[in-house]
Amino acid sequence: MGVLLTTGQAAEELGCAVTTFRRLVHAGLLPGLSRRGVRVMIPLGAVQALSARRLAPLHQLDAQEIAVLRVDAAQPADDSDRDWIGFAAMLSADSVLKALRGWWRCDAASVAAGGALPVTLSGYVVAVLTGLERWERNAEGRHAFPDARLAGYVTDLVTPCTVITSEMEEDRRLAELLLGSRLASHSGGAIAYVSTQAAA
Repeated sequence: MGVLLTTGQAAEELGCAVTTFRRLVHAGLLPGLSRRGVRVMIPLGAVQALSARRLAPLHQLDAQEIAVLRVDAAQPADDSDRDWIGFAAMLSADSVLKALRGWWRCDAASVAAGGALPVTLSGYVVAVLTGLERWERNAEGRHAFPDARLAGYVTDLVTPCTVITSEMEEDRRLAELLLGSRLASHSGGAIAYVSTQAAA
């Protein structure tokens, strides 16, 4: 039996808040979890794998700046066009796409100009959206990208195990480049804007 950590100990190892780490648990991205009473226990090896994850190589992207969509673990949505909002490993590719392509407060033109929209949960890239050239705006001033494509997503962040869902060569390249990597961003809302040059 390997060493097991509580969520608090795991968060401390990774240098993040417990609530931040618990999002990864709730999203089903960490295999090998067990329970001790009400406590969720995480294998030390899984935490070490997360800690060693490479930073997203943003300098390999064509744009000077990209938008980053920061989401929580999936929650049921009240919308007519989707069942979920946020991300979870157990969702189908179709559900992931619907959950992530809108409605967000953002500068839609800036999002589109980046050419790709990495989706992060607790600072790790769990999905990548492309096909952002067209957008819609609702009465609340939020935007959606109805033609967005899901280039790929992560089902296990520890290995990491990724699913490439697009047939387009550039989509596949972006998914392979970004999925499972660490990408820090800061924003008061769901969408943050990150310089690709700072990572060079």
